[in-house]
Amino acid sequence: MCVFCKIIQGEIPSYKVYEDDKVLAILDISQATIGHTLVMPKTHHETIFDLDDETISHLYKVVRKISSSYQEKLNGMVGLNLLNNNKEKAGQTVPHYHVHIIPRYDDDNLKDIEFTNNSKDVDFNELIKTIKING
Repeated sequence: MCVFCKIIQGEIPSYKVYEDDKVLAILDISQATIGHTLVMPKTHHETIFDLDDETISHLYKVVRKISSSYQEKLNGMVGLNLLNNNKEKAGQTVPHYHVHIIPRYDDDNLKDIEFTNNSKDVDFNELIKTIKING
């Protein structure tokens, strides 16, 4: 059983921010900033690729609810990051889907996410043929 499933089952203590029948939100034990929270489904799904539409929809409604609450309650919060890693190459260290809510403060000393332009060798016409989704 994964560490998050053990937390959900109550085998490992946690600081619960929010809980309902489908989702649990807890404070991350390694607070990147004050209020750093993990939101996870109570059913075990390793990545976004494994989640059903109903579960992910509900989870992100909870993420928005918590984020809005933090905007009102966390003194000095000037923004937030939502972070989700899927699979080891992307930085996922716990194989249970979860979203990090990371409140940001003027003096939080976290590095900002930088996007590097790696598009010089991309054929956008070919790429769009491969990945375009018709809705």
